[in-house]
Amino acid sequence: MSGLTDRVVVVTGAGGSAGPPAVRALTDAGAHVIAVDREVALVAPLAGERVSPAVVNLFDRGETLAWAQELIGRYGRIDGLVHLVGGWRGGKDIVDADPIDWPVLQALLVETLVNAATGLHDAIKASDDGRLVIISATAVANPTAKNAAYAAAKAAAETWVRACGQGWKDTQAAAVPLRIKALLTDAMREAKPEAKFAGFTHVDDLAQQIVALWDEPAADLNGRVRDLT
Repeated sequence: MSGLTDRVVVVTGAGGSAGPPAVRALTDAGAHVIAVDREVALVAPLAGERVSPAVVNLFDRGETLAWAQELIGRYGRIDGLVHLVGGWRGGKDIVDADPIDWPVLQALLVETLVNAATGLHDAIKASDDGRLVIISATAVANPTAKNAAYAAAKAAAETWVRACGQGWKDTQAAAVPLRIKALLTDAMREAKPEAKFAGFTHVDDLAQQIVALWDEPAADLNGRVRDLT
């Protein structure tokens, strides 16, 4: 029996490239998934017997916290949050970078995480096998001048998740940043069949890595960065 059998797991950013594979892998492992994104068109195709779509503005703290409490009341438990909200801006040196890069990335990569994970924090902590998972980036360890805002936002998100993990010490909950270089999809391979995509992580492989976190002891995972490259 999978460690995800009958678990209730929230996947935020479910309409993005990594979302559908993660949702499928989680439900195949026995979980019930709440698939969350900002527009109904992004999550409606994911609806199914074990998938409940939800539209939430994760930038709005009040709306997100209220939604989280309603969700906990409905299911009586939340066993995980897989936060897949992403985004990228960059490509220019620090002085020449667009000044909007930082506030945009800070909102996408940090605020949405903080709002969603704050709302679900106590429920995950109370689970007998709770997980908080984010997708971080190798840029955190190796930032470049042309990627400063992105690396800084990912570092902030990673640090926040690890701090959650410290607060869950001696519980059965774990907070885990998964570091990747970049995501790879079948569409990317089809568009550039000659490309090597060295170090990239395929979205299907990422999904399986996420599922596997429920089969490892929380104490072995909590607050530790896992590099998937």
